[in-house]
Amino acid sequence: MCVDLKTGNPPESERYILGIGAANIDMMGRSALPLVMEDSNPGIIGASVGGVTHNVCANAARLGLKVKLITALGSDIHAGEIQRDCREMGIDPSHSMVVPGHGSSVYLSLHNDLGEMALAISDMRVLQHLTVEFLEEKRQVLLGAGAITMDSGLPEAILTYVTKTYGDQIPIFIDPVSCTYARKLSGDLTGYDTIKPNRFELEQLSGLSLSYGLEQACRRLLERGVGRVVVSLGREGCFSLDQEGRAVRVRGEPLDLIANATGAGDAFMGGLLYASVHGLDPEQTLIFASGVARLALQHSHTINPNVSVQAAWDEAEKGRLRAESACLQL
Repeated sequence: MCVDLKTGNPPESERYILGIGAANIDMMGRSALPLVMEDSNPGIIGASVGGVTHNVCANAARLGLKVKLITALGSDIHAGEIQRDCREMGIDPSHSMVVPGHGSSVYLSLHNDLGEMALAISDMRVLQHLTVEFLEEKRQVLLGAGAITMDSGLPEAILTYVTKTYGDQIPIFIDPVSCTYARKLSGDLTGYDTIKPNRFELEQLSGLSLSYGLEQACRRLLERGVGRVVVSLGREGCFSLDQEGRAVRVRGEPLDLIANATGAGDAFMGGLLYASVHGLDPEQTLIFASGVARLALQHSHTINPNVSVQAAWDEAEKGRLRAESACLQL
């Protein structure tokens, strides 16, 4: 691989998306009838490889981007399944850590008869074995990235190290994952290019109810140093606000049927990464990312195998996605 003699980094044409975070076995159960709590519900159960960062990377790869993944794997049978899946998806997992005597991560989700998630349990303990010292050994891998995407299931020391060491050189994207994990992002957000919370995570991170307004909650995060806040709002679309005061809201026609809601947020993040690499403007960025997310919602698998750049634009047109923009005084 060629490198820039001044920086030691590869040229832009050889750069890739680097994911640092969770890759695990996803187990999903969907009820055939409306869920009845504290009872056995007939339905369908399936398993696949998932994890927030794995899923983001898989969508980025399907959009034609070069992708590498650093995660922590156990020494069990699931580790081999995860590695094989990554390679089949076009993701290079060769720089990951293997933790002897430990199980790989598992995510278990329960969905209602409409495909909407009702509850989930995640066992990501192996990810806590990922250390700063391990990443220091992978310095050249990180420096070679055109963008880095992480999830807040990582140890706080990792999040801090990556943003402080590479945030001024490489765009860093972060998914809060859940309200629980979002607490790791309650302090300084300097070094992050983009944070992508949902409405509940935004309330957790900002300390404000959205009854005070999306813009006000996003401003709270911008004041802590992040470059851009992109909020996924489910059926109500999405919203973004950046340090330059550019506000964008995208809405579209609701889908008639949701096959699986699990991977929509990860697909959206994959779309954001594609938009960043290809320099799309704020309006086109949200329209494109929303198109990728809508494709994810329409397939039973967490990663829709039919995701592509053209399919995302086609879905955006089909869903009549439209952007409303404004410039705000921050």
